[in-house]
Amino acid sequence: RLQESRERLSVCSKLCYAVGGAPYQITGCALGFFLQIYLLDVAQLDPFSASIILFVGRAWDAVTDPMVGFFISKTSWTRFGRLMPWIIFSTPFAVISYFLIWFVPDISRGQVMWYLVFYCIFQTLVTCFHVPYSALTMFISREQSERDSATAYRMTVEVLGTVLGTAIQGQIVGKVVTPCIESPLFIGKTNSSVAMEELNTTHDTGSLTDTRNAYMIAAGVIGGLYILCAVILSVGVREKRESSELQSDEPVSFFQGLKLVMNHGAYIKLIAGFLFTSLAFMLLEGNFALFCTYTLGFRNEFQNILLAIMLSATLTIPFWQWFLTRFGKKTAVYVGISSAIPFLIMVAVLDSNLIVTYIVAVAAGISVAAAFLLPWSMLPDVIDDFKLQHPESHGHEAIFFSFYVFFTKFTSGVSLGISTLSLDFAGYQTRGCSQPSEVNFTLKMLVSAVPVGLILLGLLLFKLYPIDEEKRRKNKKALQDLR
Repeated sequence: RLQESRERLSVCSKLCYAVGGAPYQITGCALGFFLQIYLLDVAQLDPFSASIILFVGRAWDAVTDPMVGFFISKTSWTRFGRLMPWIIFSTPFAVISYFLIWFVPDISRGQVMWYLVFYCIFQTLVTCFHVPYSALTMFISREQSERDSATAYRMTVEVLGTVLGTAIQGQIVGKVVTPCIESPLFIGKTNSSVAMEELNTTHDTGSLTDTRNAYMIAAGVIGGLYILCAVILSVGVREKRESSELQSDEPVSFFQGLKLVMNHGAYIKLIAGFLFTSLAFMLLEGNFALFCTYTLGFRNEFQNILLAIMLSATLTIPFWQWFLTRFGKKTAVYVGISSAIPFLIMVAVLDSNLIVTYIVAVAAGISVAAAFLLPWSMLPDVIDDFKLQHPESHGHEAIFFSFYVFFTKFTSGVSLGISTLSLDFAGYQTRGCSQPSEVNFTLKMLVSAVPVGLILLGLLLFKLYPIDEEKRRKNKKALQDLR
């Protein structure tokens, strides 16, 4: 009891730790929801070029995760810790590169290279922040219950971060209506129930310069929040070296550790299950702005619909934390993530209706909350299970977290690249006030049918995951004995 009392974290420590998760989510949400439509309609790149930027940027982001995990495993402990220096020194450069992503350079050639370079630089720097931050979960306490509690705080703040990212980016950009160009060729070919005359009201409203300035203002605000959160994290959290060490610890090389990690069955099964469910929500995130703008016809409302999803997700995080504590994490996975399926089908099948769309958005946010909380809540259980099977090996927390993110990001890069190419093949018109029916059908598939299929596949694979509540309790007791 005395040992558990020493390991308990104060509410202030948990809050400071949780705040550190906001920068990744704020910037990731802004990029995920808005970068595709920004590249197509504001920077005016063709869909093929935009798909290259989105794919290469996400693929590079995926590659940097194990790279940073490798270098962290080689980092010596300092008086600030082993992970915290990475967070502190990467922050200012990440903010600068993030701002330059949302700047339209005045050059006739090389725009594609501009966005590709700064997108990759930012993804590298934000990885230098997020991988050590994710691994920090294992260094704040040895108590599983305290780590779970801190993870719940973190997930609440991270989902709040997605709300902030959506609200800041959406509301600032939404104040300025992006001008569009109507092509007579496509009049009558759209399947949106909104009248073409209503869509065309944005034709002469505002200017492209105003829209570009709005994106840069939003980037400046988000960059300031990034710095503030990094300062709170570095000041309010102490990295405890002893929290992840066992009595029999001996150092093992990175590649030996990687081989051990990849041969750990529970880890592979966890990755397999969440890989497909994460992909489903990433596809929805990447194409939802275009879907609301063109297929549903809510050009001036999509940022508010996104905000409704994220607010709903934020408010239901505490419910899912209670649910997984009461009924177990595997049960929470099945109930929470599968609850999105009827609403994804509904939004594609029903006629365009703003009230129905808001109801579906709020309901879908409940499932988004489960998808946010559960992977990060379950990964520490896998690491504890690994430590029991390999008590002689330590220091591999960053490998677990970085490769988990690697697989998710790489496949999301492939999916986003393919989805943008699909829009190109369907005949997407840059800056169009409307799109041909083929584009609208493609968008429906990308935000409804494909995500539903991925969720079902992920839940089927999750049946193989071996760590239930009984095994978690046994692992906790065995770890206490081993220490």
